[in-house]
Order: sequence, then C-alpha cells, then structure tokens
Amino acid sequence: MLREGRAGRHALLVATTGAGKTLAGFLPTLAELIEAPTEGLHTLYVSPLKALAVDIQRNLVTPIDEMGLSLRVETRTGDTPSDRKARQRVRPPQILLTTPESLSLLLSYPDSFTMFEGLRTIVIDEVHAFATGKRGDLLSLCMARLQRISPGLRRVALSATVADGDGYRAWLAPDGDIDQVAMVQGEPGADPNIAILLPEDRIPWSGHSGRYAAEQVMAEIELHKTSIIFCNTRSLAELIFQDLWKVNTLSLPIGVHHGSLALEARRKVEGAMASGRLRALVATASLDLGVDWGDVDCVIQMGAPKGSSRLLQRIGRANHRLDEASEAILVPGNRFEYLEARAALDAVEAGELDPDLFRPGALDVLAQHVMAMACAAPFEQAALLDEVRSALPYSALTDETFERVLGFIRDGGYSLKAYDRFKRLTQEADGLWRVSHPKFVTQHRLNAGIIVEATMLNVRFKNGRNLGKVEEGFAAQLSPGDTFFFAGLSCEVQKIDTEDLIVRASSKPARIPTYGGSRMPLSTNLADRVRGFLADPTQWARFPDDVREWLEFQAKRSALPRPGQLLVETFPREGRNYMVAYSFEGWNAHQSLGMLITRRMEAEGLKPLGFVANDYALAVYGIEKITDPAALFSPDILEHEFVDWVQQSHLLKRAFREVAVIGGLVERQHPGKRKTGRQVTFSTDLIYDVLRKYEPTHLLLQAAWDDARARMTDVGRLAGLLDRAAETMLHVDLERVTPLAVPVLTLIGREKVSTGSADDHLLIEAEALAAEAMRID
Repeated sequence: MLREGRAGRHALLVATTGAGKTLAGFLPTLAELIEAPTEGLHTLYVSPLKALAVDIQRNLVTPIDEMGLSLRVETRTGDTPSDRKARQRVRPPQILLTTPESLSLLLSYPDSFTMFEGLRTIVIDEVHAFATGKRGDLLSLCMARLQRISPGLRRVALSATVADGDGYRAWLAPDGDIDQVAMVQGEPGADPNIAILLPEDRIPWSGHSGRYAAEQVMAEIELHKTSIIFCNTRSLAELIFQDLWKVNTLSLPIGVHHGSLALEARRKVEGAMASGRLRALVATASLDLGVDWGDVDCVIQMGAPKGSSRLLQRIGRANHRLDEASEAILVPGNRFEYLEARAALDAVEAGELDPDLFRPGALDVLAQHVMAMACAAPFEQAALLDEVRSALPYSALTDETFERVLGFIRDGGYSLKAYDRFKRLTQEADGLWRVSHPKFVTQHRLNAGIIVEATMLNVRFKNGRNLGKVEEGFAAQLSPGDTFFFAGLSCEVQKIDTEDLIVRASSKPARIPTYGGSRMPLSTNLADRVRGFLADPTQWARFPDDVREWLEFQAKRSALPRPGQLLVETFPREGRNYMVAYSFEGWNAHQSLGMLITRRMEAEGLKPLGFVANDYALAVYGIEKITDPAALFSPDILEHEFVDWVQQSHLLKRAFREVAVIGGLVERQHPGKRKTGRQVTFSTDLIYDVLRKYEPTHLLLQAAWDDARARMTDVGRLAGLLDRAAETMLHVDLERVTPLAVPVLTLIGREKVSTGSADDHLLIEAEALAAEAMRID
C-alpha cells in the first residue's frame, strides 16, 4: 500500500479481517504527513456506519499518539455537534472520518471548493457494504466532484470480502478506468474453525431461528471468554436474548445490540464489550462491520447464514488475529438450513464468495446530488453531466435522461409545475443553473440522505429515558396494557402519542416487535450448492442420520431435483389441494411468486386459499386440484399479474415514498420541526396518485418501479425462474405429503401466531405432518 501510495496510484486492498487493513489504508497518509506536514484536510476516510468512524478514530488515534505526531483526527457524522461541524468547514483536521451522507452535505456548501482543494486521499472502508447500492451511487458522485476540485486525489478502498475484484476496481476508478487501480491482496491468514451445532435429539422440521438450541448456546457462552451471537433480524435478536436469559443460570452479563436501539443504549453496550464487562452480545448486522474487539473468541450464527461472504464477515469479528483461527458455530433452524449451513462451510473452505451485482445508478440519488451541487455554486449543464459520467454507475447516462432529471428539479415535472414549492432550480440567461430561492438550500441540507427508514415511533419511559424505536406499523397493533420485548426488557404500553410510545418495565409475558426490513435472501451460490447436495447421494454420508433419512425417503416417495431442474409436487391433504415448487430463489422472490400465482389461480377458477414460502420452496393451497402447474409458471405472469399487483399493492407506494424523499420532492424536516411519518406518507400518496393519473412516465415513478422490482421482490431471480420453468419442470403428482414439503408446510398458520401454547400446537402438527410424510407405504 505504501508503494502504490508513493506512486500516486489508486488501490483496492482486499485482506481478511484482523490483517491490519485500516492501518495499511492510512499508512501512506501518515508517511506523507510526516515527510511534508500540512495544515489543511489531507485524507478523508468514508465508512458505511457512524459507529465505525468512532471505532476507527480509537484505532488510529492510538498509533498516532504513540508515534508522537501532532495530527488532528476528527469524525463528522449525523451525531456530530453543530458547532464542531461549522468549525470543521473553516479549519478542517488533517484526517476526517465520515459517512457518504455527511460527505455529500459538506460538498453542498460554497466553501467546499477551498476545504477540499488540497485533499490528497480518500479511503473507503468496507467498500462491499455499499458500492452496489444507492449509498454507493451517492459516494461515486461525491468522488467525481472531489476529483474535479482536487485532480491529484488518490482513491483507496478496503474490504475483507470481495468476489469481483475487477468490478470494484472499475467502480473505484475515475471514468471506470480499471487499469488506474492497483489490486493489493493480503495474506489469507489461518483458516477459520467452523462447526455446525447439532441438537441433542434431532434437527427440527421447521423454524428458521435455532431457538431450540438456547441451552447449548448458553453452554458455549460459559466456555468462552466473549461471544457474539448473530441473528438475521432485529426481532430474532430480541427473542434469542430472552431465550438465553431464561437459561442463564450463572447470571452471566449478556447484552443486545441492533440498529433500532437508542444511540446511548448502543454506545453503552459497545463500551461494556470493549472493556470486557460482557460475556456475550446478541446482535444483528449492526455489528457485521468493523467494530473490532480483540477479546471476542467465539461467533455464533443463529439460523442459516444466507451467504458465504456474510458468514466470513461475521466470523472475522472473532479473534482479530491473523495467525489464529477464528472460532464460529452455526445453529441451523431446520433441515434445509442444515444443508445451507453445510453449503456455507464448503463455500468458505473453497474460498467462494457471493457474487456482487453492480447496476446503473439510481435517478433519485442523482437528483439529490445535482441539487447539492447547485447549493454549492451555479453550474453549467454540460460540465456537470461530464463530471457525473465520470462516476461508473452513471457512465452510460444519456443526455435525454439528464435533461429529465434537471427538468424534475426545475419544476417537479409536467403535472406539478403549477406549484412554486417544486421550482427548486432556474436556468438563467447566462445558461447557468442556480437554486431558485435560498429556502431550497436550507430544505436540501435538512432533508438530504439516502437511508429512508420506515416511519418509527420512539419507545420511552415516562421519565423521558429513550430505549430506541419501533416501526409505526407494529405500534399501530398495540393498545395500552399490551406488552412487548424491547432492548432486552418486557415493556408495557402506557400510552401512544404521535411520535412516542410511552412504556413502563413489566414482568408480564410479552410479544416481539416485528420490523418490515426486507429479509436477507439466500445467495445464489449457496442455493446452487444445496441443490448439488440433493442431487448427489454420495454427499449424504456427511450429514446427520435424520437429515440423510429425510433425503432417502424423499427419493423413494417422490424425486429430488437435479441442478437446474424445477421440482413441482401436487398432493391432497385434509380436503385441500397443495402444490409445492422447490425453486431455491430466496424468500423475497417466493413471496412475490406466491402473490402472482394465487392471483392467476383465482382467474382460472382454481379457488386458492393461500400460500407460504421459505428460502427453498413455495407452497400454494386451494380447493381445486392443480393438474397443469406449467401454465401457472409462464413468463407472461410478469407482464400481466405482476404489473397489476405492484400497481395495486403498497409496494410501489412505499418505493415511491422513498424515491420522493431521496429525490427531494417531499421534505421530512422543516426548520425547527420534523414531519411525522403519517404526514410524509399522506403527502407522497397524494402526489403518487396525481402522477399515476396524469404523468405515468414521470422520472420518480420510473425510479420507484426500478426500486420495487429490484429490491423488494427480487424480480431478477423471479424472471430467471419463470423463463426456465417450462423446459426444466418435473411435475410429480402424489397421493400424500412428501418429506421435502414438510419444512414449508409447517409454516401454514405460524404467521399469525405469537403465544407459547400455539407454538406447542404447531410443534405437534409438524410432528404429525412429518410422520405422514415419512411413512413408507
């Protein structure tokens, strides 16, 4: 890294967690500042998480102090006090740690040209976490502007898990010129030591959380110095914390950490972890990245990992020493998840990472960036377009699309141009574009940002202590007297205000808050490996007896799909007719497909009653028997039912709300006050209805469609599945349920259930279903 730095070359560093990436990224900066001290801003460090910037400051300031260097290192995020933010623009430190959103705001000020004119290096940490999404789009546009202000700027990116090195090099390079970016590869380090935890009796038929193993997980916590227990969702983190607490007979100190907890609560837990006061921390992806605690000696993953890159990232949180094996334990939730856990282990051993999917830049992000540039200074259209195209996600942007983006910021578009509140930009006689009124500059800076969270309510005690946030949709289901688990406590609702849920601590049994964040889909490479296991009986000797027996019975009773084949089973049960498709395209895609297929069944008189899905299969059930499944899987379902469904569902409205906020059409905040979620939703729904009716080709409707398609429904995987379905389908008509169908069928009825007694009832039902499926006759 020093060599590439001295040569002035851009560089991508890929090295395992604990190899010293951060210091390697900063070393050229420290060397330059020792050899040629400077007072202005020399290096920008951009990270995906606010907490990460704080963590790195700790890890960077210590070596700087030990070397006796008089360098100023500061952080700038949404949590930075406003007086420090103002001072940083006038007298910036030599090294500034920030996030993509805060950098975009800095670039919206006129003094950004003087602040960044001497910038020599930008270091992007954990680049895999955002390069392929909207935050990556924003960051690539910010880098394009920084390169114009300081042409000699050197770009550096760091990551532990990158499958497509060339893709990231192109993303990092000015104008996508891959040859300008050196690839620096770290040593691999010791292979991780990963085990799959097997229950004392049998692997369950259903469930996806590994909750059955609470006592065994607690035993692992007792054996190790410090453990992190990763959960795939915030709800599961709260649930697992409660499960562990019930079996924590030694009363060991354990904590819980996820993105919806209050900042003070997260900092307190992080501090307790850093100082070794906690034996275990139950966490979500909020800790996937970069929070480095050297004393963690075991990582436990509850439920299947969903991808090999994510698993490696999480394993890397253990040990943090290159020459010692990280220890990790996977706790599969059911039999399919056992196969997935085994597939993840094999993928890690083979060094196979999940594919990175780069896509064209989002237009709502571009609109926000163009407005930020206008806030900094008037601009000339051709020059800004040239600058924007130097960012890889926007390299193919056409003149006409850029014209539409400018038109949208100029007056809101054809349907909205009568309203002054949408006239944010004006092109004047000299040809330059300027902000129409100073109020729009204030509005932009208050509302800029890429992360549009679901509308949240604060959870607080009467005395004002803030515990964190829950989604408005979940809060709407609660009444005073109801209890729910949050921040590791049982909270009883006292009253619900517009923005606050006032609670008190309770000892009553409680439910778990649900969050609408999209579930992590099963990665395609793990799905392919699981399919490979099903089709290759020579592998089965590696599996526990009950998993092997399950697959052997399936082969006898029905069939196992070969790679590339779509197995569809139909059978009657208790007066209903079932169809189960084993498509392995992940929960999001299966949820969408279930909606579409039941709509088509309705139209064809098949009287559907419902559907359930997991990552591996989709089960649809109804009154009439399905004799021709192929007709339900035809690709034209995406042209007819999909379009109708998306337009009528909340999906497109929700996507539109996000792009309207990002694109600056609707403000979340006004000076001195913040709109409630309901007000934002009301404003965007109103505009959405007007545009749908009068201007269906509006730029933001197009952006909302792109979002709804890609992110919320995994439509790419869906389209691929439907294209292949006709020629790869193997339809097996049977007299009764099969072993492979049991894990997905046990989900029927589970969605609506939250109490313990119903859980017992479902367990009995699952066992009865399994006994029927595993009968030989």
